[in-house]
Amino acid sequence: MEKQLHLREATEKDVDCIVEMLADDVLGKQRERYEQPLSQSYLQAFKAIDMDPNNELVVACAGDEVVGVQQITFTPYLTHQGGWRATIEGVRTSASVRGEGVGTKMIQWAIARAEKRGCHLIQLTTDKQRPDALRFYERLGFKPTHEGLKLKL
Repeated sequence: MEKQLHLREATEKDVDCIVEMLADDVLGKQRERYEQPLSQSYLQAFKAIDMDPNNELVVACAGDEVVGVQQITFTPYLTHQGGWRATIEGVRTSASVRGEGVGTKMIQWAIARAEKRGCHLIQLTTDKQRPDALRFYERLGFKPTHEGLKLKL
């Protein structure tokens, strides 16, 4: 990547680009609706995330171009002696920069952010249909120690 990469909190102006990235893969095409005008549900979700001090939507930028996104949620737990956890979700990089280290830099940033917030643990999930993503997270030190379950409503 030629341009310097930096991470920042997302703004409402980034939502269109974020949704485009979320929809730009095999699984994303099945669950996202990237169309113009953009569905108001995405803007409503952004506003809820933006107002919540325990949620951060972060974009990676190469110059002025948004090339990655991730959401970090900070949650207090009674387990682990009342410790805080960070959950990383919705990690995507633009097809134009895949394989160039953007995802690694984003996750490293999220780890540092969780440490700064006093978290004792970072958790994330990846779809079982994404074996490359699982290998990516394991290379960054994540361990598949738990079985995750989801129930669609």
